[in-house]
Amino acid sequence: MPRAEPSRYMPKPTPETAPFWEGTRAGELRLQRCDYCSHVYFPPRPFCPKCSGRTVSWFNASGRGSLYSYIISHRPMPGFTPPYSIAVVELDEGPRMMTNIVECPQTPDALQLDMPVEVVFLELSNEIHLPQFRPTQVSQ
Repeated sequence: MPRAEPSRYMPKPTPETAPFWEGTRAGELRLQRCDYCSHVYFPPRPFCPKCSGRTVSWFNASGRGSLYSYIISHRPMPGFTPPYSIAVVELDEGPRMMTNIVECPQTPDALQLDMPVEVVFLELSNEIHLPQFRPTQVSQ
């Protein structure tokens, strides 16, 4: 697992997000599902954003999705080497997640909308492994 520069922004887990971050450390992308209406959502919260149900469960998502939207930034930022993508991935389970697309050229030719992607984790610290996405490896 690659390790990020120490100057990059560090997310702070909360009681509501702790299972998500525990999953990323284990190499799992965990999402929540409402036990009442079955709605799958992200980011984590203690209630369903669709029906306001308060009984929700965590599950391991597939880690697959498609590139929904992106920009390519050429602006230097701590922890990023330009150019880098800031993207929204639509997960196969339904929710959308803001992220970065990695392991490919940061160009419009390489970053095609609707292209399949899969999760990889960037180790920011021993506690925080950040989900990012790369183009899905196509087997021949």
